[in-house]
Amino acid sequence: MVGIGDDPEAAPVPAALRIHPSAPNPFSASTTVALDLPAGLPVEVRVYNLAGQLGRSLTEGFRPAGSHQITWDGADAGGRRLARGVYLLRTKVGVSSRTQKLVLVN
Repeated sequence: MVGIGDDPEAAPVPAALRIHPSAPNPFSASTTVALDLPAGLPVEVRVYNLAGQLGRSLTEGFRPAGSHQITWDGADAGGRRLARGVYLLRTKVGVSSRTQKLVLVN
């Protein structure tokens, strides 16, 4: 299951773009990446295996200014649980991007 939480009215608009490290990491059930957006921006979050193959697209589209959370449950696009191992989480916000290693321990 992918979870996306947006509550732009709950807190003031962040002053700067920030892509937080995914937590927890390593993980077994799920992991969450948090984003602070100072303005509305296009956001793309995808999970790849180490061979560069897309495992799952978690979100793609415009997000309003504010804080957002995107959760990955370790499953592929078909809902099948992926094997334990190292994956790459690529988060692209506007022209900025960050790639981080995720360790799925099942």
